[in-house]
Amino acid sequence: MSELGQRLKQARLEKRMSLEDLQEVTKIRTRYLEAIEEENYKVLPGSFYVRAFIKSYAEAVGLDPNEVLNMYQGTVPAAPPEPTVETIRTPRRSSARSTDRLSKWASTIMVVSFVLLIAAIVYYFVVMNNKGDSSGAINEPNRLTDTADPNATAAPSPAPGNGGNTASTNSPAPTPTPSATPTPTPTPPAGALTLVNSSGSLDNYTAVGGKLDITVTAAGTQCWYRVDSFPNSNKKMEKQGTLKQGETETFSLTTTAQIRVGAANAAKITVNGQEINVGDASNPKNIKITLQPQP
Repeated sequence: MSELGQRLKQARLEKRMSLEDLQEVTKIRTRYLEAIEEENYKVLPGSFYVRAFIKSYAEAVGLDPNEVLNMYQGTVPAAPPEPTVETIRTPRRSSARSTDRLSKWASTIMVVSFVLLIAAIVYYFVVMNNKGDSSGAINEPNRLTDTADPNATAAPSPAPGNGGNTASTNSPAPTPTPSATPTPTPTPPAGALTLVNSSGSLDNYTAVGGKLDITVTAAGTQCWYRVDSFPNSNKKMEKQGTLKQGETETFSLTTTAQIRVGAANAAKITVNGQEINVGDASNPKNIKITLQPQP
């Protein structure tokens, strides 16, 4: 066991976590965890899973995952350079020449056919338009002579004194339409939580107010937890550990917070006096609460 495996194992023992406890938190099999501590990476499925498992192991025991991954990178030997393969140029055969000729002839035939088709379409539309114009010119005199009706009577002129405004004096004035009054949007009370969306094991909430009063209680036999804050948009771990049944940890934060538990059915989370529904599954659960200012 080299420095990387010793450091991970020592951090796990300092947290008083067994491999079974670590398996419950990270959802990684114990034989893979033992292989990471012994740096027997051949047991693991592949290099991608090695980095992912090491990162989850480091986060679970409270180590900086970037620093641990850098240590792992230093222990991995560099990949051997790939041999350069020289390409061999083969002379073009006569069949390739004949194929090129056929493709050129086919392209020429397609272009000529396309030009002929366009010319036929243009000719068709020109002929049809000329026929339409000639028929319209022949029928025009009949339409002009039919417009005058000798038996039509003239419309009566308005009586003098009214000024021809009979319709305007008798029509009522238009009634103005009242405009609708917009309904004001209700403002949520201070500290109230609102579920924005859920994605996998992550639930995103928003809270309006000045702070977050968080309470984490172990509802099962034991519960692993971790609470992070985000001062100046930078992630900061407040505390992590394992609670036994009935034990409680409280936090009072003035920034956005994220709560992570190892098993949802073993935890009870309350924020600003409001209990959050974490579900009844035995999988890990993440709750992120974005703190917004009071309007």
